[in-house]
Amino acid sequence: MTSKEAWKHREGEEEEEEEEVELRATAPPLHGTATKEGAQGRGTWKHAAFHVATTIATPAAYAPLPSALASLGWPLGVFSLVSGTLATWYSSLLIASLWGWNGEKQTTYRHLANSLFGPGGYWSITIFQQIASVGNNIAIQIAAGSSLKAIYKHYYPNGSLTLQEFIIFFGAFELVLSQLPDIHSLRWVNAICTFSTIGFAGTTIGVTIYNGKRTDRKAMNHKLVGSSSSKIFKSFNALGTIAFSFGDAMLPEIQSTVKDPAKCNMYKGISAAYGIIVLSYWSLAFSGYWAFGSTVQPYILSSLTIPRWTIVMANIFAVIQISGCFQIYCRPSYAYFEGRLLSENANHRTRVSVFVRRLGLTTSYMSLITLIAAAMPFFGDFVAICGAIGFTPLDFVFPSLAFLRSGRTLKNRKLRVAMQILNISISVWFSVVALLGCIGAIRFIILDIKTYKFFHDM
Repeated sequence: MTSKEAWKHREGEEEEEEEEVELRATAPPLHGTATKEGAQGRGTWKHAAFHVATTIATPAAYAPLPSALASLGWPLGVFSLVSGTLATWYSSLLIASLWGWNGEKQTTYRHLANSLFGPGGYWSITIFQQIASVGNNIAIQIAAGSSLKAIYKHYYPNGSLTLQEFIIFFGAFELVLSQLPDIHSLRWVNAICTFSTIGFAGTTIGVTIYNGKRTDRKAMNHKLVGSSSSKIFKSFNALGTIAFSFGDAMLPEIQSTVKDPAKCNMYKGISAAYGIIVLSYWSLAFSGYWAFGSTVQPYILSSLTIPRWTIVMANIFAVIQISGCFQIYCRPSYAYFEGRLLSENANHRTRVSVFVRRLGLTTSYMSLITLIAAAMPFFGDFVAICGAIGFTPLDFVFPSLAFLRSGRTLKNRKLRVAMQILNISISVWFSVVALLGCIGAIRFIILDIKTYKFFHDM
């Protein structure tokens, strides 16, 4: 029986077998992305929703959306935001549907790519996932440091602490959280982070509208500004920013923490998370662009001025949410390197040696991320390039290609053809978006490096 035939056969019997069959886990243990029980997860669809919402709907993801709309203008900006939402929701469901591909539970993006495309797919996805994870954590660490500094400046206007020091403080806190064993152990942390996402969105949207009503609406400019070349590169950069805002390079890893029926629970979790995403993303993007027009800052909180206490509250929500998101995205790196550091002489390891090795690994990772974030705190640029190079291939292109490769088909011929056309269109168009976003982001990073010195206190 071929792999495609095995897949179709398994699909027909899945409803009866899913609660009875247990397969051996392929993900790395502990700091890795699987649970301690392997691929047999313990989480519910609500836990999946917490994880998905935490990884996607971060303040660092949707705080730049008003600026992205300002770089694209109303028509193109709204179209890009809405199409990005629908495309990633659809793509996420495709990835969830491939959970049992080839008769095995695919517990990581890397293993799913390997089973479909072979070693080339494995290493390609590994590279994209590492770029997405590391780039995302650099961007959100800058955002967390900026929020901590804003809180500090509210209480100590003449304080001497710099952005770099707050980035280091946040990095030290994340190092402590990094000692938690796996994603499932973060479920209650991410539950708090999900509610913080709602709190951040509600507070920021309310304060944004409040500020917008107190500005001179007649003088507000919503037109694209700058030279022709500047407008073009800004629009490229904005496409990368929107791609970043929907980034989730962890879906199979999250699904491995969910109990059977894993597909059904993951479908529910994804859809619930996207309900939160639609409400928060669209509301903040539209209200932020309406309130500040072309002058809106890359990090929306920097555009807010009154009332001060609500801005402080929004920054507190942002820091709480980012702390959980950071942990989700560092897990693929931990899993990848742990699989090599801890696999040798497994029978002769002691608990102390395992702890020391893991502590060394997590400390090295956190030191690297903190150093880059402190040296080049260009939040908007990292958001755009991470979205273009890391998240677009993983969240837009790969799911469509993977589903086509799996050979799964619908019985209705018209629906089957329509789905194939849709998948091909998504993969081609977002490949173009990745290229354009990368061009725009690289240009702005070069300009910022020329303008600011390293370790500049933004």
